[in-house]
Amino acid sequence: MRYLTVADKMFGTVELTRGRAETIRKTYMLLGLAVVGGFCGGYLGAQSDALVSLFTGWMGWILAMILLNAIPRVAIAARHNPVLGVTALAADGFVSGLVLAPILRIASLYAPGTIQLAMMMTLIVFGAITLFVMSSKRTFSAPRGLMLGISISIVAAIVINAFLNVGVMGILIAAGIGILGVCILVYATSDVLNNPEADSPIPGALILFAGLFNVFVAILNILLRLDRRR
Repeated sequence: MRYLTVADKMFGTVELTRGRAETIRKTYMLLGLAVVGGFCGGYLGAQSDALVSLFTGWMGWILAMILLNAIPRVAIAARHNPVLGVTALAADGFVSGLVLAPILRIASLYAPGTIQLAMMMTLIVFGAITLFVMSSKRTFSAPRGLMLGISISIVAAIVINAFLNVGVMGILIAAGIGILGVCILVYATSDVLNNPEADSPIPGALILFAGLFNVFVAILNILLRLDRRR
């Protein structure tokens, strides 16, 4: 089997057999479940004084590291068990949202618009690539996915500014990290499709969720820092 470079995964095209097409669609469906779990966990965490206090301290940090490493391992180990594997995947999303309780509380109190912007850009990136994957029939073209995702990210950042008034710098940063998120998802999707040992959609969904989670956190952190400089 030929070793695939980063360029192959970012700019290559993968032929979609029936099995591959079904696997990647299931992967994105499970990714959606993890995303919903993440937003539910984030909302609950931001509303709970106890959770904010817990994850602000060092004990909470240690607990978060243990859970965020243990739960994905359970999901991968149980990837052939539809109930336990999918439950662990959803739990990974939920816990990932919970551990963001402190930063979400800070953002909600001092810069509430940043949460909406970070959330909307993350959902737009997720929605754009999901739509592209679900509509792909015979091939998955990474360049087409990149172009679609980048275009939507730029337009979305401009439209969002009309409602949230984040300014030119906010638009550039939101669009930039949105584009980075698109690149992460396209790369991870190509990686999943080119992995001959992939025998379940759960590991791929975990990888894709980790990328989306990092995109959300990055957008939120940068927007918070910009807001403090105003």
